[in-house]
Amino acid sequence: MTTRAALRTRRHLLAVPLLLPFLLAACEDSAPPPPAFPPLTFEYLSKLRLSVATIDVDNAFEKRGTGDSQHVEQLAPQSPVDALRRMAQDRLIPAGSGGHAVFVIEDASLLRVPGGFEGRMAVRLDVSAPDGMKSGFAEAKASRTYSTSDTSDAGTRAALYTLVKLMMSDINVEFEYQVKRKLRDYLQTDDGTAPPPAPVQSQDINSAAPQPGTAPAPAPMQ
Repeated sequence: MTTRAALRTRRHLLAVPLLLPFLLAACEDSAPPPPAFPPLTFEYLSKLRLSVATIDVDNAFEKRGTGDSQHVEQLAPQSPVDALRRMAQDRLIPAGSGGHAVFVIEDASLLRVPGGFEGRMAVRLDVSAPDGMKSGFAEAKASRTYSTSDTSDAGTRAALYTLVKLMMSDINVEFEYQVKRKLRDYLQTDDGTAPPPAPVQSQDINSAAPQPGTAPAPAPMQ
């Protein structure tokens, strides 16, 4: 080997250790980023304006009925309790001068079950008159199962995030329906007026009267 070729080889060998940190950094940069779990928010849904002065959130959820080893709420990127609390903050608007409402979180369970996970949610909205007497309530529940064979930490977090997101979609629909059904007298429209009452069923006075024991037809659902 000539002297010039030997020097060239030596330079190449010396350059390899200097390049290693840059090569390793390039490999790290090309690795896929960890999955993102954006916070669940519900500001895009319609507001429920209540004729009360204040609204509180009461977390009454307690783990019960199953062993603590089955509960995995703490592994979820966003716990069901936090998601339900955010739902109340984003959707319930106090729009009255008196009275009080309490959004109660009764169940917010995430359980490990054979083949995946199971979730349960239950909430109640209690409304009290200005004198403190309870005068109305509405309840909503949702439950789902999520099947997965990925038992890794990342797989568990992704599965629980999806499960909570699906249940929140379910309970938002059910909660709005029950509030409009059970607490119509406490709701206001955006202009501060009460929503229109349910249509009144009418009957021609010349038509035959209903037979005894026959219930009248139900009014159309809103």
